[in-house]
Formats: sequence, structure tokens, C-alpha cells
Amino acid sequence: MQLTEIAMILDARFLAGEEFALKEVTRVGASDLMSDILAADSEGSLILTGLATQQVVRTASIAGVSAIILIRGKVPPKEVIDLAREENLPLLTTSLSMFVSSGRLYKHELTGLDSRR
Repeated sequence: MQLTEIAMILDARFLAGEEFALKEVTRVGASDLMSDILAADSEGSLILTGLATQQVVRTASIAGVSAIILIRGKVPPKEVIDLAREENLPLLTTSLSMFVSSGRLYKHELTGLDSRR
């Protein structure tokens, strides 16, 4: 599923990386523990998180994550958005909770990091 479709499903908006809106994503990790993202096979996945820090962007970059969506309407400081741009990493925000966001994406046949299709 393309990031533009995911953004529509989650009523999310891009904070950085709009130029990657057609990027394909098939799996989602939902966690505030970045060690969980690093421990999983996160390559090419999407992260849902409530953490709006540089650590999230750095972790996503190391893990090969395709995009980050911040939940509960979080908007990070400018330096986090700038880092996401530097890393060519799409960064979005949604007002939805992690539970609702995960459920909506699962309903549209995206799977978790523990699933491979």
C-alpha cells in the first residue's frame, strides 16, 4: 500500500518526505520502544509511535524503515523534522491513537512486523 493511501486511512499529514508519498509499505510496527523496532525485521516497514524525538528518526534509519507516523497529534520539534528530511525518511502525524491506527491499517490488510507475506 502506498503512503498516500495510508495517510488517507489515518487522516494523517506529511511533516517531511512528501516526495516519497508513492512509497510502498506492507508491514507496520507499533511501539514506543525503539529496541522493539531494532529487534524486529523492520526493513521497508512503517513505524507508528508516540515518540517525537531524534532517536526515532535515527532508529528508523538504522533499521531500514520506510516511514514514521506519529500518533495522538504529536508534532516534533523542527530539528526532528529536519533530521527526517536529511535521512529521506517520510514523517507523518495523525490525531488517532496507536490502537485505532493499528486497527485501521490491519483492516486494510497490512500486517505486523512478526508477519511476512
